[in-house]
Amino acid sequence: MPHKIGFVVVSSSGHEDGFSARELMIHAPTVSGWRSPRFCQFPQEIVLQMVERCRIRKLQLLAHQYMIPSRVEFYISESLPECFSPCHAERFRRLGYVSLCDNEMTGCKARELKSVYVDAVGQFLKLIFHENHTNKYNVYNQVALVAINIIGDPADLGDESNIASREKLIDHYLGHTTEDPALEGTCTGKSDYISPLDDLAFDMYQDPEVAQIIRKLDERKREAVQKERYDYAKKLKQAIADLQKVGERLGRFEVEKRCAVEKEDYDLAKEKKQQMERYRGRAYARLQLHGLLDAEPVRRPLGLPLQPLVPPGSPRHQPATLSPPPQEEGVTENRFAEALLQDKLSSHSLDTSQQPPVDQSLPATHPHLKTHLQSLPYDERPLPAVHKQPGAAAVEPEDGDADMSEAPRGATAGEPERLTEKALREASCAVDVLGEALVAGAYSKTWSYREDALLTLCERLGEMPVGTPKEDLRSALRASVFLIRRAIRDIVTPVFQASLKLLKMVITQYIPKHKLSKLDTTYCVERTVPVLLTRTGDSSARLRIVASNFIQEIALFKEVKSLQMIPSYLVQPLKANTSTHLALSQMDLLARLLKDLGTSDTGFTVDNVMKFSVGALEHRVYEVRETAVRIIWDMYKEHRALTLDYLPPDDSSTRKNVLYKTIFEGFAKLDGRPTDAEIRAQKKAAAEEAEKQKKDEIKALQGQLAALKEMQAEVQEKESEATKAKDPDARGRKAAPPSTPDAPDTRCLDNLCIFCGERSDSFTEEGLDLHYWKQCLMLTRCDHCRQVVEIASLTEHLLTECDKKDGFGKCYRCNEAVLKEELPKHIKTRDCNPAKPEKLANRCPLCHENFTPGEEAWKAHLMGAAGCTMNLRRTHVLHKPAAPPPGKGPAMSKSGTSGTKVGSKIPTPKGGLSRSSGRTYTKR
Repeated sequence: MPHKIGFVVVSSSGHEDGFSARELMIHAPTVSGWRSPRFCQFPQEIVLQMVERCRIRKLQLLAHQYMIPSRVEFYISESLPECFSPCHAERFRRLGYVSLCDNEMTGCKARELKSVYVDAVGQFLKLIFHENHTNKYNVYNQVALVAINIIGDPADLGDESNIASREKLIDHYLGHTTEDPALEGTCTGKSDYISPLDDLAFDMYQDPEVAQIIRKLDERKREAVQKERYDYAKKLKQAIADLQKVGERLGRFEVEKRCAVEKEDYDLAKEKKQQMERYRGRAYARLQLHGLLDAEPVRRPLGLPLQPLVPPGSPRHQPATLSPPPQEEGVTENRFAEALLQDKLSSHSLDTSQQPPVDQSLPATHPHLKTHLQSLPYDERPLPAVHKQPGAAAVEPEDGDADMSEAPRGATAGEPERLTEKALREASCAVDVLGEALVAGAYSKTWSYREDALLTLCERLGEMPVGTPKEDLRSALRASVFLIRRAIRDIVTPVFQASLKLLKMVITQYIPKHKLSKLDTTYCVERTVPVLLTRTGDSSARLRIVASNFIQEIALFKEVKSLQMIPSYLVQPLKANTSTHLALSQMDLLARLLKDLGTSDTGFTVDNVMKFSVGALEHRVYEVRETAVRIIWDMYKEHRALTLDYLPPDDSSTRKNVLYKTIFEGFAKLDGRPTDAEIRAQKKAAAEEAEKQKKDEIKALQGQLAALKEMQAEVQEKESEATKAKDPDARGRKAAPPSTPDAPDTRCLDNLCIFCGERSDSFTEEGLDLHYWKQCLMLTRCDHCRQVVEIASLTEHLLTECDKKDGFGKCYRCNEAVLKEELPKHIKTRDCNPAKPEKLANRCPLCHENFTPGEEAWKAHLMGAAGCTMNLRRTHVLHKPAAPPPGKGPAMSKSGTSGTKVGSKIPTPKGGLSRSSGRTYTKR
């Protein structure tokens, strides 16, 4: 009859912390199951080993509610390949695949239970998970499996099926039939009948303790049917139905209690616990009242493992021979799987009549055990396993060394087993120096022996007397490094920490005490640090932190610092297939050591650090790229010019890359310069201010024009009155036509410089040109394009209008134009006088001083006696040369704040210069 098959997890391609594949060996309402690593590569795989070679009839998968793989493939094999490589994939035979629903219809709030009926023989089952269904909850693109159930028959009992077939044939000729309706729903009704108690849904929704009692009652019911005690069988059937409701309700209570504990609502958790105890007590009392339960319900001891109930008549109670799978380095769980399976078989062979058939499963939610397990580090939590007989050595949780696969012989209780031949060959040098007993402890399958061996070696090295021959000291050193290197790979935390303690003692005490050379220190570092660096990519966060902190610690030892070896390991380029944990740890360790050591004779140079960091900017993991940006900023603080040599130019095309934009904006903040966003805000504010100022000037000029018209009208009126007074009797003389208001006479602007306000009879058109070119105190000549510009707008001319404007940049402190080749030095020295906002002060580009704002303030500053000391034209005010002949004046341009060059011809009433709105000046 098909029944539930026990299994252990042999290997998995990876898992997230706290969600190991070994969780699949537990069936209970509160299990979390297995999860793949975040942003993992697909496909992911898990290999299971069943307790015996069997014919699989049914597979059941309970999927996660949102971490759902799109497809799961199944492979089966008679034996385990020597290593999990593609060349050995033919050992597994493909059974097929199932597709899982994306769960969108339920809003990712329900779990899918998928059942697959197969007919395949083997002992190893491999599951391959393909890419996940995308949804808003699965932000890390993970896949998960909450539980898996295997139902089948032992394959070694093939003769039993033949016997059953012969019995069916005899019953057919005798007129008997096994298809009796009275036997329907029992295990005796059909040979391929699968009990509902073996279904995955039963264990996942039932309280484990109640499930144990239900299985006991179901067993009694089958015995009662066989003995034709139908009244008793009916009573048991009704009790099983009632208990299933009780178990489901207790399972819900347990889940609610777990949620309350996670939310730290301990009052609610206590209430749920008391509610469970009361409800459980009432259910058990009813069973005892009807005589269906022993006087005291059997509670599972805390030490029993989680495994499905094995009925006494099941073929699983028959002793079987299990051939251990071949072991190879890198398979970290095979030895534990082998030991667990051997323990299972030995426990099955016990006489069941001597002990009650209690369920061997442990409630995953037992409060005392749960608290104890959660207090331990994750790597040291005990895995589900059957207890050994008294006196047997305890099997360690995990072991990652392949050469322990051979069965040792001759080990006595309380001592490590003897070395195998393979181990003797490998560790022959260490055995010759340290002795076989100590090396055997370091190679033991029991982790406590390995830890004790390392600690013993640490004491032995510390006790070696000064004056021991150098050759003996070096031999002991090399043998110790051999064992340290091996123990660093150990995945049991106490053994790993003992190896670090021994390595630290060798470097900081053993070598200095015996005055060994730098070559010996170099040998220790180059043999251990690369292996230690690989442990910084471990799946356990605690081990990663311990390994990283230890590397940082020994890098600062004076004995190791002078070698400059560890920095050279850290700046090795990241490979494309480097794991996320390893890349993050390497980047973090580099950033920390760079701050501690610097780049002066430490192994870190600007060249190797920048090449490594720029390469890390292309890594697929965001956290790695972010750390690389921080390292580049740290390098820029110390070596600004050299750092820029390894980066592309800071232009618009480069800033399209978000990383480089972030880097260059960080540089600007480190330099005290405004960022692009700040510059855009400043430009916007300046444009608004300029527009406002322009409107104010237009309004002022319109007022001046109105005043000039009034003055001109008064002058004309006075001239006409004077003419009439001189010749009052002149009659018949034709009066001059009056001037129209639409065309006012502009003679008042003749012989006047509109910039400095000076009036002179020599200010003809050519005379004004000469005055502008050499004498006007408000103007100056640009030294780069030789144009005449207003001093007030000289800076804007150099930045926007000058022929050489590409060679100038603007200083953010003084707001003046500076040659670009001198701008970095100008900014770095910070000697310039900071400019004030335009509303508060004007800025003279000649003397670089701030003074009162306004148009009249410019005249007072440039023309006054105590004005600008750098205005060279002040010395030529009294020495005006004669006006040149007409047509010979020099070409001249004038720029104002609007940025329009002089030279466009605009007609004016009587020559000279006209001033239009917006401070744009033109020459006729």
